[in-house]
Amino acid sequence: MSAAEGPLVVGVDTSTQSTKALVVDSATGRVVASGQAPHTVSTGAGRESDPRQWWDALCQALSQCGDAAREAAAVSIGGQQHGLVTLDAQGDPVRPALLWNDVRSAPQARRLVEELGGPKTWAERTGSVPSASFTITKWAWLAEHEPESVRATRSVRLPHDYLTGRLTGQGTTDRGDASGTGWWASGTESYDEEILARVGLDPALLPRVVRPGEVAGTVRDSHDLPFSKGTLVAPGTGDNAAAAMGLGLRPGVPVMSLGTSGTVYAVSQHRPADPTGTVAGFADARGDWLPLACTLNCTLAVDRVAALVGLDREAVEPGTGVTLLPYLDGERTPNLPHSSGLLHGLRHDTTAGQLLQAAYDGAVHSLLGALDLVLDADADPSAPLFLIGGGARGTAWQQTVRRLSGRPVQIPEARELVALGAAAQAAGLLTEEDPAAVARRWNTAAGPVLDPVERDQATLTRIAGVLSDAAPLLERGADTR
Repeated sequence: MSAAEGPLVVGVDTSTQSTKALVVDSATGRVVASGQAPHTVSTGAGRESDPRQWWDALCQALSQCGDAAREAAAVSIGGQQHGLVTLDAQGDPVRPALLWNDVRSAPQARRLVEELGGPKTWAERTGSVPSASFTITKWAWLAEHEPESVRATRSVRLPHDYLTGRLTGQGTTDRGDASGTGWWASGTESYDEEILARVGLDPALLPRVVRPGEVAGTVRDSHDLPFSKGTLVAPGTGDNAAAAMGLGLRPGVPVMSLGTSGTVYAVSQHRPADPTGTVAGFADARGDWLPLACTLNCTLAVDRVAALVGLDREAVEPGTGVTLLPYLDGERTPNLPHSSGLLHGLRHDTTAGQLLQAAYDGAVHSLLGALDLVLDADADPSAPLFLIGGGARGTAWQQTVRRLSGRPVQIPEARELVALGAAAQAAGLLTEEDPAAVARRWNTAAGPVLDPVERDQATLTRIAGVLSDAAPLLERGADTR
């Protein structure tokens, strides 16, 4: 390993299916070592993972980084949002974590929204209207279906909190991840005790919300890890807030992330409150806000359609008559948690490649439909749309986003933006800089810009019409499943 120009830092991305670790030179942003290890997600009635797998995967990923990780001066954990981690008195999981894409709590979400004043009240109070993805609905589901698990719980954490807590021995979270729970009031930036009382959750079970730039703690015991005891631990944050830091994102610049889920978001200096529930009014990890819309079905759903028709994911063909809504896991945007995929307009001359293109179109339509709500009115409509996540490398995804958005599309060359954002947060502890400024200094957003093409309004209108006509059927499915 060549000599670093500045202290080394570690950024971690603990996502739905794997944990990645990067060792980064804090002066230049150069990645000097990396590691990755998988973990599993149940595919039964819900989506769950054993948090101890995340820790094992972190240890494996760091061990792959070799000596570089041992030299790190600070570490930060970025992680999947919304997951419910319940721990007993010894800090061990009471049960597997309920993940963000577990939609069993849809009835509890509807009930909570109704009981506490309706969507407008929730949006004004917490910034978001909770759906089945939010942590509060999962706690309500657990209380109803597994009261013995609730009685055994002595602390409640989010996925990134769990790993940070095992590093430091303290219970902490950050405002970005806390804003996705449903029990954090965005106006006061504190836990909402009335909401907590409604779901029977003692605020003493929750972690302390660490301020941006504050040290969450230090590594307490390095026996499983290459870190030295006393290594600084940053607050960490949720994956989307970490990716925003990793891009060095400025207010008003749109991002579309194509992964297991799809998201669109932008940094804003105005506290969002969308009563329709389409946009979640999240906080970012720096002190601003991160209005965001999320879909449950993105790259995995499109890949599943490709497998069903026996094609490579890039083997798309243009078509004008077929519509496919790829809601294979239910959907969050639109809010149809128990819906299924829907195919409309199939004819004798429809090809497999056209079906596959229709799946791409359906997935991107859901995201673009929320983009205008995410952006402030004064945002530049001609600004390039940052395209990130695993799907951003695919030509079919790139061309579909260009065609349906009508915007220039910029594809950052940096691949692990969540881990890079966490690393920038860790570096900011050492340099006392804004993590986004650190990332801009590292030039993480550099990458090719694809010129805009004429927007395919006809396809957008056709998909919207099919969705509108099918909505009663999809909603009945959600109510009766």
